[in-house]
Amino acid sequence: MAMKWIDRVATLIKADAHGVVDALEERSLLLRQHLREAELELLQKRARAQALAEEEARLQGEIARCGRRMAALDQDIALALEGEKEDLARFAIRRILPERSELAALEEQIAEVAETRAKLAERVEEQECQLESLRQRVRVHLAQGARQGEDWEGTLPPAVADEEVELELLRRRRERAEGVL
Repeated sequence: MAMKWIDRVATLIKADAHGVVDALEERSLLLRQHLREAELELLQKRARAQALAEEEARLQGEIARCGRRMAALDQDIALALEGEKEDLARFAIRRILPERSELAALEEQIAEVAETRAKLAERVEEQECQLESLRQRVRVHLAQGARQGEDWEGTLPPAVADEEVELELLRRRRERAEGVL
């Protein structure tokens, strides 16, 4: 009777140990998945910021075209008034007034787009910092799992700062330039 009880306890301990390992594996998978999702979300926001920048550039082009049309109409009005052709001046004025309205609307649109892009840029910058922090926490967790005997090797590349990349690039350029001379 005592042996059966000990066998049951041993079986429970083994099952619990397997459950702990499974739980650790699931957590690491979840961490990696959350990291991928955060990276994708950040990429989408960067793409949205790029689209807003392109929209802002398009609106700037429209403003420039509208300004050129208005300048031409202003010249037409001035020329018509010089020649005392008030009906031609009125015709040009009828055409310039909608251009002014369009210009005002374009300027409002560009202000809204610029504001949205600025807010999005702030959020992207903030979330880039949060993503880097998340990456570090995931690496720490995975490294702790590796020290505990789990096979986590090669799951994430080591973090490399932009400054390190730039320094290495400068070194290689210098080496290449010295090798050529």
